[in-house]
Amino acid sequence: MAYLNKVMLIGNIGKDPEIRANPAGRKRVSFSLATSRRYRDNNGETKEQTDWHNIVGWGKIADIIEQLGVRKGMSLYVEGTLTNRSWTDQTTGQKRYATEVNMDTFQLLTPRGQGGAPNAGGYGQSNSYNQSNSYSQSPAPAYDPQMSEGDDDLPF
Repeated sequence: MAYLNKVMLIGNIGKDPEIRANPAGRKRVSFSLATSRRYRDNNGETKEQTDWHNIVGWGKIADIIEQLGVRKGMSLYVEGTLTNRSWTDQTTGQKRYATEVNMDTFQLLTPRGQGGAPNAGGYGQSNSYNQSNSYSQSPAPAYDPQMSEGDDDLPF
């Protein structure tokens, strides 16, 4: 049986990315990403719900995030896999859990001149990733926020 673990998000970065290196020197970037959705409640009022996602990237992805100066408030498209981890809190001894999106690919959606993005190209890392060509110039995915507003009439 085949399995699928794929996450695609478009949202705004909630805090400046934090970049660390493990003892072996491999870089790790982490930040929060906010996604919002609109819906109508039982009274017909339009409501908006914001969800926060923990995003993590490793190696070349972390390098590129750092080089681009990605920061809080920028819009980002992220693809990756959903991962869960647990650990024991050293101060309380309680078991802690976290769900994260392990970022494989991302694309800056903030237009040039807004938010200081030096380049709005796409960047990715996959099994076919070529170390000599660290990025690709694919266009941004089509996203129209107006389309989501018409979904309120769907019966599900």
